[in-house]
Amino acid sequence: MSRKKLLIIDPMHPSLFSMLTAIGWEHDYRPDISTDEIKKIIGNYNGLIVRSKTIVNRDLLGDNPAIKFVGRAGAGVDNVDVEYLKEKNIEIIHAAEGNRDAVGEFTVGILLGLMRNIPRADREVRDFIWERERNRGEELNGKTVGIIGCGNMGQAFAKRLAGFGCKVLAYDKYKSGFGNTICEEVSMQRIYDESDILSLHIPLTRETRRMVTEEYLNRFRKNIILVNTARGEIVGLDAIVRGIESGKLRGAALDVLENEKLKALSTEQKQAFEYLKGKSNVIFTPHIAGWTYESHVKINVALVEKIKMLGV
Repeated sequence: MSRKKLLIIDPMHPSLFSMLTAIGWEHDYRPDISTDEIKKIIGNYNGLIVRSKTIVNRDLLGDNPAIKFVGRAGAGVDNVDVEYLKEKNIEIIHAAEGNRDAVGEFTVGILLGLMRNIPRADREVRDFIWERERNRGEELNGKTVGIIGCGNMGQAFAKRLAGFGCKVLAYDKYKSGFGNTICEEVSMQRIYDESDILSLHIPLTRETRRMVTEEYLNRFRKNIILVNTARGEIVGLDAIVRGIESGKLRGAALDVLENEKLKALSTEQKQAFEYLKGKSNVIFTPHIAGWTYESHVKINVALVEKIKMLGV
């Protein structure tokens, strides 16, 4: 086996290949490879690069894996069995730095779109409807924005809020000492008590799966706007429906859904989705917060730097 050879099993920007060659890595680019094919050949490689198509676990890699690292071309590692990889001393690297700027910008954009009724107003004008009063919006200036998770994505969003004259509060269960002139580090209770807007920037874990429920939303003192550019499974569609119905949610901007295979929604998910898509105070986008031409390249840069640092 070549000492420094890796398998790439998802579509990647072509800039990656010359970067890998420059640090001494051979690569096989197989974006259409099947899971069964991966299992047959994975023993020939020192590393694996994935996006989100494939679950990386014992079933894929076996009991005696040869690879030394898994590189995730993105921010989250929810398609990776972290405990198994730790057991096998396989390093996990990801490229959250690569798309944090894209996510920060997009989160501001989708929030402003919701607050200023931009998608609805656009549709109406295209239909020759000129309704100014019905599309009167509200300003971000003066609002209190609560951020859950102050890692790469949360910090990028907070940084971009700095010029809007709003108050930014941030809570992170696993970090401390991150408060600065841009955002104030606070307890979760202050998020509940003061937020006008809640933005999620946390990974999907056992703890955060379906974290946002009707009960969770009812802890907020005010009726809030919810923004989710993190992972859809953190928020059940049923909770959003009940929040919109009760008025606890004044609006929701959703770049991610608990089931993003829209043709395979469960009966309950379909009912919830049908209800929400008819609401002008709900915006959907297809998981594109981190999806820019620039981030496509930046993700590669971040991955290659971390591979180089591994010293494999």
